[in-house]
Amino acid sequence: MIAYIGLGANLADPVSQLQTACAAIAALPGVRVLGCSPFYRSSPLGPADQPDYVNAVMAVETDDAPLDFLRQLQAIETQQGRVRSGNRWGPRTLDLDLLLYGDQVIATAELTVPHPGLSQREFVLYPLRDVAPADLVVPGVGRLADLIAGCPLRGLAALEEA
Repeated sequence: MIAYIGLGANLADPVSQLQTACAAIAALPGVRVLGCSPFYRSSPLGPADQPDYVNAVMAVETDDAPLDFLRQLQAIETQQGRVRSGNRWGPRTLDLDLLLYGDQVIATAELTVPHPGLSQREFVLYPLRDVAPADLVVPGVGRLADLIAGCPLRGLAALEEA
C-alpha cells in the first residue's frame, strides 16, 4: 500500500528532527521509501508565539495495516522527544501524520484518513505534490491539483539547506 506521511517540527533543530525521522521511517520493517519532498518552512498553524515549522511529505510503500503503521510512526515521535501535552498545534520536536493510505477512507477514534485539514494546509499540499503522482485524488476530497489551486502559499518557502 502506498502511504503519504506529513512530517513537521519546530523544536530541537527541526531540520535534523525531520532527517532523523526520515531515516527511522526508512528503517521500519516492510517499508520502502518512494520519495521525500524538499523541506519547507512555514508559519505555525496554532499560537503565533512559537518558532516556524519545517515540514515535508514522505511517500512510502508499506505492508502494515493503517493502525499498525500509525503506531510505528507514533513510536518514532516518542523516540525523538515528542511529548503529547494535549496542546493542539503547539510547538513540538516531531509530528508525523498519516495523510493518505492508498485510496482508503478511515474514520476511527485513533485514525482519520485522509488526514483532517489536509485540503486547506499549504504545508501539506505543496510537499505532497512533490512526491505524489500528478493525477493524485485525495479520497472523498478531490484532485490534488485542484486543492493546490485553491490554497495560497501563505509564506511557505522551500529550504535551501535541507
